[in-house]
Amino acid sequence: MKTIYVCYGTGCKAGGGGPISDKFAALCRDNEVRVKRTGCHGLCQEGPLVHISPDEITYTKVKVEDVQEIVEKTIRNNEVVERLLYIDKAQKKRVKSKNDWSFCSKQKRVVLKEVGEIDPQKIEDYLQAGGYKALKKALEIGSQQILQEVNDSGLRGRGGGGFHTGRKWNSVAKATGEQKFVLCNGDEGDPGAFMDRSIMEGNPHLVLEGMAIAAVAVGASRGYVYVRNEYPMAVEHLQMAIDSAEGKGYLGQNILGSGFNLKIEIKRGAGAFVCGESSALMRSIEGKIGQPNEKHIHASDKGVFESPTLLNNVETYANVPTIILGGGKAYAATGTKKSPGTKVFSLVGKVVNTGLIEVEMGVSLREIIFDIGGGIKNGRKFKAVQTGGPSGGCLTADHLDVKIDFDTLIEYGSMMGSGGMIIMDEFDCMVEVARYFTGFLIEESCGRCTPCRDGLLQVYKILDRISKGEGKMEDLDTLEEFGQYLESSALCGLGKSAANPFLSTLKYFRHEFVEHIEQKFCRAGVCKELSTFVIDEEKCKSCGMCAKVCSFGAIQVDGKKYSIDQSKCMKCRACLEACKFGAVSIAGRQ
Repeated sequence: MKTIYVCYGTGCKAGGGGPISDKFAALCRDNEVRVKRTGCHGLCQEGPLVHISPDEITYTKVKVEDVQEIVEKTIRNNEVVERLLYIDKAQKKRVKSKNDWSFCSKQKRVVLKEVGEIDPQKIEDYLQAGGYKALKKALEIGSQQILQEVNDSGLRGRGGGGFHTGRKWNSVAKATGEQKFVLCNGDEGDPGAFMDRSIMEGNPHLVLEGMAIAAVAVGASRGYVYVRNEYPMAVEHLQMAIDSAEGKGYLGQNILGSGFNLKIEIKRGAGAFVCGESSALMRSIEGKIGQPNEKHIHASDKGVFESPTLLNNVETYANVPTIILGGGKAYAATGTKKSPGTKVFSLVGKVVNTGLIEVEMGVSLREIIFDIGGGIKNGRKFKAVQTGGPSGGCLTADHLDVKIDFDTLIEYGSMMGSGGMIIMDEFDCMVEVARYFTGFLIEESCGRCTPCRDGLLQVYKILDRISKGEGKMEDLDTLEEFGQYLESSALCGLGKSAANPFLSTLKYFRHEFVEHIEQKFCRAGVCKELSTFVIDEEKCKSCGMCAKVCSFGAIQVDGKKYSIDQSKCMKCRACLEACKFGAVSIAGRQ
């Protein structure tokens, strides 16, 4: 029987995944064909994606009007619709199946194994794929053996801190209290990050099973999944999963006849980035203002509702069933010695292949960006990669062979974070990058402590002055002082790591800051006061694309000669992005 897998992740849904799957279902009603709405297939920029099994054919950028042709040719006559196949730039040809894409060549899907393969709204799909077998085994082996397997696995928290999961679980298991809680942090707020969202949307039962196993291990009978309210599909799929799991006896009272009880509820966050911090998240669950507390007492002793509490993020829990079924030592044999397992990343920015990926710990940045990511768009030069979200840092071309793991990234001034990875090219300004992320953190700061509330504001003012050509060389020393102040005295993790974006850019791209200050020049053409755009007559092909995209009438045409009227130019860079011949450039750029 043929199965049509229609990607219904948020991106493909927005592109028409719903109507596409509905039309497939209508046209294939009389055939022995199954149509499944699945989670994210990975290569988001090529969506909506449709994969047909057992033919192993993947179609990209599918539209509703393409469905009839696919059904007639592929479903009924086993023919391939060539024009809908993905053009793999690395292989320089159209590739039939997503399994053969260069994008997939160095990935290792563990957490994402079933995402894109099952219908997340049907528990039967999850059970058929082996779902809840790990929970059944966990109930049989009991708390101590579960704790031993998780400890042996070396699993580290995937939420950013990389804390040893086994130690955290043991602490909660040893804590005393009438009521214990397991919490799942799904409050993913980093710009460009969608790893946890895709897991919750594409395989919510995997997260719930991991939480249930954790509850057995630590003796908890209540649980909360804290999800951003901006993730409506994740909330919907999680609630459906909870309801169906309770109906089948995998959650609720007397789970699988074991006498063990676990009630899991969803708590929607109000959109505050700081609620990703553990104590702020717990306060929010309690109905209080989402502000961090001083960490005098560990959550393992007194967390949410003053009870012993275990908190891990979505991806951490999603690794647990694999560990229980395969054994902790087998899991520890993958990845690196200090960072076992895999990591899910969202790969975005100026890279050819953007999307959701999962790689084994220990791969290099070069492998991710150039092998999986396909290199930099438009043949431009790689400049930097931002890892770890707003609280992370930027690494350069000198770090491309750095191996990805928790400790190595910190060593070079960045961090793993939850897994956002933003790629930048030669036309990204690092002063602006530092200014943007600092501004983001100002907006998201809870304002409770002076270093974060006032210190970040002063940093932003300095960066803003530099971006306008009003900076002074002593400003760079001041930025470094503020960075040290934040790291040593801010109340929570957000404030302590808030200096990373501007300290890492200042460390590795100091020359750009100096250019902004001394030469009043932005080589990326981003800072408007410091940028002038010109057209090189020798390179210009008179195609007129620059004039077509200019909304301000700044492109002047004299016969076949094109130029820019500086009095009308708004420095929007539209002409720079539109020109395919490199004729539009930044004055003074070497």
